[in-house]
Amino acid sequence: MSAARPGRTHDATTARHDKLVEHLKTADLGDLADLGFLGVDKPENPNDLVIVTGFKATRARKLTPGQKQANRVLAAARAPVEHGFANPEAWRVLTKLRTDPGHAPALLRACSS
Repeated sequence: MSAARPGRTHDATTARHDKLVEHLKTADLGDLADLGFLGVDKPENPNDLVIVTGFKATRARKLTPGQKQANRVLAAARAPVEHGFANPEAWRVLTKLRTDPGHAPALLRACSS
């Protein structure tokens, strides 16, 4: 879990601010992300990607069948994780949290363990 930020802060902005790509590289890890993270990881060599996102279609550029299949595989891999995060997000007690938002990550870690 990252540091607490206002809800209006975009995920990609938080990833850049917290230097997510550098932390993943030093830990020799990767990340499967949604299209909101397009452009966060811009390596010089395309084989050095740390954050893997899907393909984005536009009106002018439709996706190829291979790109559509890649998006389906990525979505299938991300689904269990997204469902895992949906449970704590639905906890009503968090809407009534009357403390500094900076304490929220520590509280969530304690509740989930």
